Amino acid sequence: MVNPMNEIINVILRTILVLIIILFVFKLMGIKHVSQMNMFDYITGITIGSIVADISLDIEKNLIAGLICLVIYCMTSVIISYSSLKNLKLRNFFDGTATVLIENGNINRENLRKNKININILETEARLMGYFNLDEINNAILEPNGKISFEPKEKEKPTTKKDLGITTKNSGLVYNLIIDGDIVKENLKPAKVNESWINHELKVIGKRKEDILLFTVDSGGKIKYYLK
Repeated sequence: MVNPMNEIINVILRTILVLIIILFVFKLMGIKHVSQMNMFDYITGITIGSIVADISLDIEKNLIAGLICLVIYCMTSVIISYSSLKNLKLRNFFDGTATVLIENGNINRENLRKNKININILETEARLMGYFNLDEINNAILEPNGKISFEPKEKEKPTTKKDLGITTKNSGLVYNLIIDGDIVKENLKPAKVNESWINHELKVIGKRKEDILLFTVDSGGKIKYYLK
C-alpha cells in the first residue's frame, strides 16, 4: 500500500526541482511581458506549463525523462531567443513584422484581410486610443505583438509646449524614498540623499515618516508626498 505522506513529499520535491529549473531558464531568456511575447514564446510557454504540471503531479512517470524533455524545450527557446537578437531574418520569422493597416489616411483592406482584422476591430482599437473617427488617423500599424499603433493626422495632433514656445526641462528619474512609512534605503544613494536629509524635509513639511504613504524626489530635487 502506497503511503500518502510519501506521495505528498514526492510531489513537493518534484515541484520544487522543476520550479528551480524553470526560474533558471527564464532568467536566461530575460524578462518579457505577456504583450511582448511572440507566437513561438506563447506556444513554448503553454507546452512548458503542461510539462511542468505533468512532471509535478504524475509521480508514476519517470522524473529524469520529464526533466530532460523540459530542459530541451527550455534551452531550445533560449537558443532561439538569443539567435533572434543577432539575426534579422530569424527575428522576423519568429517575432513577425509590422504591417501597415492605414497609410496616409487610406485603409489597406488587403492587409486587414491577411491579418484577420475587420473594420469593427480597427474602429474599436482606434477608440481605445482616443480616436473616435478613422478620418482622424493618418497611419496605423499592426505591431508584431498584436497591438495597433496610430498616428493622427497633423490637424488632429495636440498642441505641445514646444508649439507654444514654452521652455521646459525634464524632471528626470523619480525615486521612492518612503513607502508606507518605511525609508527605502536602496534608493538613497542613486537619489544622492541620506536619512538626515529626509528627516529634515519631513520636519519642514511638518510630517512624520509614519504619516507618509509615498515620498518621492526627482533628479531636480523636487519633492512630492502622499499621506496615508
